[in-house]
Amino acid sequence: MYQKYQNRKYRYIAAFCMLGVCVLGIFILNICIGSVRITLPEVVRTLTGGEDTEAARRILWDIRLPRAAAVLILGGALALSGYLLQTFFRNPIAGPFVLGISSGAKMVVALVMIFLMGRAVRVTSADMIGAAFVGALLSMGFVLAVSRKTAGMSMLILSGVMIGYICSALTELAVTFADDADIVNLHNWSRGSFSGMTWENVRVMAAAVAVTAFLVFLMSKPLAAYQLGDVYAANAGVNLRLLRAGIVIFSSLLSACIVAFAGPVSFVGIAVPHLVKRLLGTTEPILMIPACFLGGSVFCLFCDLLARTMLAPTELSISTVTAIFGAPVVLWVMGRRDGGRGFT
Repeated sequence: MYQKYQNRKYRYIAAFCMLGVCVLGIFILNICIGSVRITLPEVVRTLTGGEDTEAARRILWDIRLPRAAAVLILGGALALSGYLLQTFFRNPIAGPFVLGISSGAKMVVALVMIFLMGRAVRVTSADMIGAAFVGALLSMGFVLAVSRKTAGMSMLILSGVMIGYICSALTELAVTFADDADIVNLHNWSRGSFSGMTWENVRVMAAAVAVTAFLVFLMSKPLAAYQLGDVYAANAGVNLRLLRAGIVIFSSLLSACIVAFAGPVSFVGIAVPHLVKRLLGTTEPILMIPACFLGGSVFCLFCDLLARTMLAPTELSISTVTAIFGAPVVLWVMGRRDGGRGFT
């Protein structure tokens, strides 16, 4: 028994070390690789205030560093949101994109952007998060209403797809009333992209995600009891109503952050929690919460690097790349469930 405990402990340590090294390594690749190659020594000189070229300084500080930092933060937030939703619905393929939560957030953000931009009103990062949060909660409310009437996976997915189509249709309808210049910005954002990130964006998203992720981590013990069933959680003294409200609010806020800044990004919230669970060999929230955040950061940093470089100078939509790597994971999960082995 002791040896088994030690083996699990070493596995957890190795998994977190691997995730940490991957985050650092791919983050460095993201700031070095691009249309202009910048070597690692040049990066170090620029970051430490040494001698460097003006072009390298501008590329690093104004473009690549804020973008890489945003991908790291938002990728982790999206994966953590997916883990919360899968835990809440006890459904292995629940996620912000599949359940239509991202589409609802996208719709409200688009409406706010069109309304305010048309009146020459400056839209702040906080305004974007607030609008996306409202849209995410509206979509979540619809999904919750459907989930109470049926426990089937197929109906949950169908309701998410329907709310996604409805929100996308309303978004496209609203875009037809926008100015031509605004339509270009909305189109690029609606496809999903981390381009154009600024340090102001990074500060706002970092504050929002850090506070939310910390509060989610504090919910580790109640979540562990919740995973064992409502009866067990209630007997363990967990306030189920408060816990469920917390999961809904925090998952919606995390989803809202990425939609507000990068648009809807697909499959990260579904695929990453399953990959991390296989890596750790456990579903304990106290381990899964930080591991999902790191895993989401690795996944999105890797996909964003490919999106920028695969067909350079053309940049692919981030959702295109995440779908290529995330969709097979979803199919694998559904295949296992259909095979009768369940969700473990």
